[in-house]
Amino acid sequence: MNKTEAIERLENLKERACQLAGERRGSSDFNKWRRDTEVAIERIFGEKTRHSKDFMEIRYSLGIFTTATPNSAFDNAYKNGVRYAITVLESLIDEIKEYWKEDLESLTQELSAIGKVELLIRRFHKVARQLRSRYGSRSTIEIEDEYDVQDLFHSLLRIYFDDVRPEEYTPSYAGSASRVDFLIKQEKIIIELKKTRQGLSAKEVGEQLIIDSQRYQAHPDCNTLVCFVYDPEGRVANPKGLENDLTREVNGVPVIVFITPEQ
Repeated sequence: MNKTEAIERLENLKERACQLAGERRGSSDFNKWRRDTEVAIERIFGEKTRHSKDFMEIRYSLGIFTTATPNSAFDNAYKNGVRYAITVLESLIDEIKEYWKEDLESLTQELSAIGKVELLIRRFHKVARQLRSRYGSRSTIEIEDEYDVQDLFHSLLRIYFDDVRPEEYTPSYAGSASRVDFLIKQEKIIIELKKTRQGLSAKEVGEQLIIDSQRYQAHPDCNTLVCFVYDPEGRVANPKGLENDLTREVNGVPVIVFITPEQ
């Protein structure tokens, strides 16, 4: 079970416990929740671990009582036990969040094709920055213009996709043909790259992307258009706002805009 699945499972059990805290003791829902939680903790952390022991030792009833003990005392013991179980689950969730590493293979297997493209886009700047530091100050790729962005991003796309076609021609639009930066053939995703520069305002970037979205949707393999704007100098003042404004559906084709790195 990967990190995300473990957190979601425990969060679900915690939510069920919160509901049980307001119900009567001894219900069938409580018995099922208790067993489900025991099994989940064993699956996540392993059998006979401290995590299982901590949960198994929780008591939901009085240890000592007499015939004169009021029902309210039993009710309070039940509620206190459920509340303590919620605290234990919260601690287990925090432990996973803080100490577990992401299972990258499992994560990427679960991602859609668009999700994989987004992951590469979001990490592009870190990769570009890391390439600057090479052993013995050896030469490397410097991201100075859009061609450099294309070269590096093309290599990254090969991690997940086998059929990546650069500079694919589109059918004629408004009397002239044009080329898209990348076509991921099987997934029918077209990717257009841009790099901000001096003299290219956010408004102009937006206008170019609007024109591109209208032009590229004519391509027969365009089920989704992804626009990647690389802005290492932070020239776009409100990147999230521009992303939200330009991410839309144009004539039935989803257009998704990413501006990175996030400032």
